[in-house]
Amino acid sequence: MAKDNWTRDELILAFNLYCKIPFGKIHIRNPQIISLAKAIRRTPSAVSWKLANFARLDPTLQSRRIQGASHGSKAEEDIWDEFNGNWEALAFESERLLAKATGRDISQLVESLPEGRSAERTVFVRVNQSFFRSAVLAAYDLKCCITGLAVPELLTASHIIPWAVDEKNRTNPRNGLCLNATHDRAFDCGLLTVTPDYHVRLSPILKPRSKDPALAAFLLRYEKRKIALPERFRPEPAFLEYHNRKVFRAS
Repeated sequence: MAKDNWTRDELILAFNLYCKIPFGKIHIRNPQIISLAKAIRRTPSAVSWKLANFARLDPTLQSRRIQGASHGSKAEEDIWDEFNGNWEALAFESERLLAKATGRDISQLVESLPEGRSAERTVFVRVNQSFFRSAVLAAYDLKCCITGLAVPELLTASHIIPWAVDEKNRTNPRNGLCLNATHDRAFDCGLLTVTPDYHVRLSPILKPRSKDPALAAFLLRYEKRKIALPERFRPEPAFLEYHNRKVFRAS
């Protein structure tokens, strides 16, 4: 099974997996690493090491003084730059390559496709939405960054700059927060925001209802608290600034 240099496609697949599993679960016993290793005919050790090579390039990990592998290749840096330069295209390409490597058609990942020309666009959008969700939830170790809730079925990858506004960053994990369904809705409609220095801020329009015990329990108690920052792909402050100015209901 030993192989020499990694191809571009293999590196894209490795980075896809790097995005989708929590940093602390990068090890040779992880079933996802074993599955990818089998698909590309490499050892789990080789795949695990490659993911650790990508970790050395991650600014969020660097800021926390967490290091990946001490050595890597220029090819890994190129793939890192490709993704960060065009998340939409590379996210979809990585999912397409993964479907091919595992013997599936990528359209099988999407339910209830429309007929005609819109089907192709629907596949692209839904596949990228799935990638974004996986990457954001993995970055936060499958926990809501405000409450700590760790039930994946109740978690959402919330776009900071809305999907319809910024096409370039639709699939960028740094444009995402892992929130539970209630806080996601509050964030989406501007009742809640996260400041560029990562603190929760609640809209003043909630104050007249501050005596509501449910409102206090679900929202008001988190005012000014700092969110739990992700292991990687820390939210871009400029994106949070946009949400504060354009989405948040400040009055």
